[in-house]
Amino acid sequence: MEKNTVHIIGAGLAGSEAAWQLASRGIKVILHEMKPQKYSPAHKKPGCAELVCSNSLRSDDCEHNAVGLMHQEMRLAGSLIMQCADASKVPAGGALAVDRDAFSALVTEKLKSHPLIEFVHEEVTALPPADWGEVIVASGPLTSDSLIADILKHIGNGSLSFYDAIAPVIYKESIDFSKAWYQSRYDKGDKFDYINCPLDKEQYYRFVEELKTAEQVSFHEWEKASFFEGCLPIEVMAARGEDTLLYGPMKPVGLTNPNAASKPYAVVQLRQDNKEDTLRNMVGFQTKLKYGEQQRIFRTIPGLENAEFARLGGIHKNTFIKSPELLDGFLCLKTLPHIRFAGQITGSEGYIENACTGYLAGYFAACRLQGKEPVLPPRTTAFGAMLAHLTDDTNSEDYQPMNINFGIFPTISGEMTANGKFRKLKGLDRKKAYTRRALVDIIPWLEAIK
Repeated sequence: MEKNTVHIIGAGLAGSEAAWQLASRGIKVILHEMKPQKYSPAHKKPGCAELVCSNSLRSDDCEHNAVGLMHQEMRLAGSLIMQCADASKVPAGGALAVDRDAFSALVTEKLKSHPLIEFVHEEVTALPPADWGEVIVASGPLTSDSLIADILKHIGNGSLSFYDAIAPVIYKESIDFSKAWYQSRYDKGDKFDYINCPLDKEQYYRFVEELKTAEQVSFHEWEKASFFEGCLPIEVMAARGEDTLLYGPMKPVGLTNPNAASKPYAVVQLRQDNKEDTLRNMVGFQTKLKYGEQQRIFRTIPGLENAEFARLGGIHKNTFIKSPELLDGFLCLKTLPHIRFAGQITGSEGYIENACTGYLAGYFAACRLQGKEPVLPPRTTAFGAMLAHLTDDTNSEDYQPMNINFGIFPTISGEMTANGKFRKLKGLDRKKAYTRRALVDIIPWLEAIK
């Protein structure tokens, strides 16, 4: 095996980003991707960086939102994923949503046209030996059974799993606009970013009851159903209480129905899913209901009586390792230091979070091959906060997948005023303080890693 080459397993968001960062630093990359020879239960298309659960990279607000801050840090760092997301974005109010096919095609084209990146379309069934040199495992939450089995030989019981559900996608032309209407919540962004379907009180509680009694995908006896709190299936939320959805994806606040005199009791929102705006996905409606039940129940929503589904919701098992216990501060497996992990298999949760770990793994691997001392990102940045969550062994006992959020940043409680007094910060002011600090601290790190 070539010593100045990095092997990457998986061409999802993390693997694609890692490959780009390595190649951009003059390092040859061999990218092992099992598609199209073999597909996971959730993936359907052959391209790189296929988005499965949603077309949204979530909030793009870098002033008040941790994920928006991570977007901005990744842009400043020269992220491939952010370049392609910005180039393929579709209207989504304050969120960054993309045309999935255009996004994947652009990532694939850039990687395949780079002279230092070689694709090998094959399934890697075991962790590569040391003579492969540097390896980045970015095989995702649906890592093949054979590779997971081999990983388990090296990490013992340091693996956990949870289930992630997918939201349905509807053909826009099948929506009844005598009942539905265009409006972004609180009129943020363009009014055409979201389509809203209203429910009155009776319709809402009947809908909740249908969700609670509907047939769901069954589990094997040996499987434990455990869901990530940030991506709960709609029927699981409904089972937690009949009003739960009113404070989640069906909240009616910030919306006014022009088709009726009274305010809606609950609202279902549909977000643009492709650049042509022929498809709309049901926001927050990830589900594990059986297909027939999805069609029957979702067509009871006013405006969706004749809905035609381009894709129904689904469920798949996500597997991740107990990273804080198993990985060092540079994402290397402690027992096999030539192997790094990146992406959702580490327990990072969210598209941009996974791409961020891919960026870091690529940078760290390049440093080792080039004989450079890697510089860790400041803990006060989104890069640093995410890395610390994955590798700080004080997190290992109750480790769970995590989106980037200000709760994992070093705390800011207040600031000194011009007259020398301490002022406590709350709400938006506190969030702005986190982002302001991060965007100042990220600049010297980016200069140091060039």
